[in-house]
Amino acid sequence: MIFALTSRILRTVDPLCLAKVGWNFGVKGARSVMLFQQRMKQGVYFPPFLYISILNSCNLRCQGCWVDVDKPRTAIDLDTLNRTVKDAMAHGNSFFGILGGEPFMHPELLDFLAQHPDAYFQVFTNGQLITEKTARALRQLGNATPLVSVEGTSTVSDERRGNKDVLNRTLRGLRHCLDQKLLTGVATSLCQTNIGDLLTTTWLQRLIDMGVHYTWYHTYRPVGPKISAELALRPDQITQVRRFITEQRARMPIAIVDAYYDHDGKALCPMATGISHHISPSGAIEPCPIIQFAKENIRDDRGIFDALTQSAFLKDFRETAAKHTRGCIVLERPDLVDALAARHGAADTTIRQSAVAELKSMTPRPSQWIQEEQIPEKHWMYKLAKRFFYHDFGVYSDLQPSGR
Repeated sequence: MIFALTSRILRTVDPLCLAKVGWNFGVKGARSVMLFQQRMKQGVYFPPFLYISILNSCNLRCQGCWVDVDKPRTAIDLDTLNRTVKDAMAHGNSFFGILGGEPFMHPELLDFLAQHPDAYFQVFTNGQLITEKTARALRQLGNATPLVSVEGTSTVSDERRGNKDVLNRTLRGLRHCLDQKLLTGVATSLCQTNIGDLLTTTWLQRLIDMGVHYTWYHTYRPVGPKISAELALRPDQITQVRRFITEQRARMPIAIVDAYYDHDGKALCPMATGISHHISPSGAIEPCPIIQFAKENIRDDRGIFDALTQSAFLKDFRETAAKHTRGCIVLERPDLVDALAARHGAADTTIRQSAVAELKSMTPRPSQWIQEEQIPEKHWMYKLAKRFFYHDFGVYSDLQPSGR
């Protein structure tokens, strides 16, 4: 599998893009994780991976979206983006996830990427605004990988994403990326209406045949103003997802990303471990994208490093989450999220200003930490990579799954 995948990437990705991902993400990204671990020993938490939602606007209206896509545009300006990334890079970071809304609606996105040739960016996008010209510009920059969201068949995509002809328009943007030899991924938020179609070897083979290099399976998080709880996966389906991913990683020549487990199959939360935090379109520094409360903002004078490492709110959030669950604190214990926000006087970072009411209305449900059975990685490459660079970093106490 690994040789077939490597061969395919070498043949279908532009040399500049290969060099950038190898150095900026691979070598420098590994170094940033090692710096993170060194700082942890001193009680200093600065995440090696920052995720930045650069604006709230989007051309789609997806079921269960927690972003204020229907509100007036809020965006992070170019100067603030540059200052934030430069500060993070000065402290060893090199990788940034770029989210929205839809990032390609930000008028200065390409200018922003161009000003940081020594960093690497993963752009989460629905793909519909990626024209041939845009894909060509990304190839010339070489320092970004588009991660295109596909949410199901034609019918399901229209229903999930609130528009017409969604899949065709998304696949058109995806094709532009592949034609320009960009390292390109496809992301899917698995839910009740698409798990049967997209968590299959048939779908993975279709991605391979199209030329896609990696895929990222998320599980649908029922949060926000319109929860759509009926879309959430059952505990047995969450286990099914984990088992499928570990099996296909060892079989199919496509990289498969996940964010919820270590090399031994133990559940984890990236926010609780401190390996990543999130910046909202208003500049608010949040624990993660679905926890829309904050005390600090990147527009403050002290800079992103000081804001993150000195935040009592984020520290309490990490420690409280790690004390109570290896899963998602928002899904399992929305009451604790409510209490943490109240204890620190954290601001509701949404434009709609209903985050507290949304938490109080939530029914606790299982997340990725649902049973004592662990499904470890089967392929040596994933096992080795996670063992050194993506695990719980010792933040969890000896927890037992709730109700078990």
